[in-house]
Amino acid sequence: MDAVLHALADESRRTVLEILRHHPASAGELAEALPIARPGVSRHLRVLREAGLVDVRHDAQRRIYSLRPEALIGVDEWLADYRALWQHRLDALHTEIARGKKART
Repeated sequence: MDAVLHALADESRRTVLEILRHHPASAGELAEALPIARPGVSRHLRVLREAGLVDVRHDAQRRIYSLRPEALIGVDEWLADYRALWQHRLDALHTEIARGKKART
């Protein structure tokens, strides 16, 4: 999970994942979406591959990247407790707002 969190820590890599969430893309297409040089894009793609967040396949001379959402399962499971904590707090806030409205009427 540490490699996934490290990969997600960079804005450019998150941008790549957002693009790949919608459709597979070539390295060139991904490079056009980022304000960095192609060697930098290649380094980001390598980090994403090593973290298991993307797959790559060869199509003639192009490399096509696609998202591997299952790599995010561990992060989602880790965040579940925090999500539950916030949900509990939001439910309590909702209850207090409802009480306030009832008291005003």
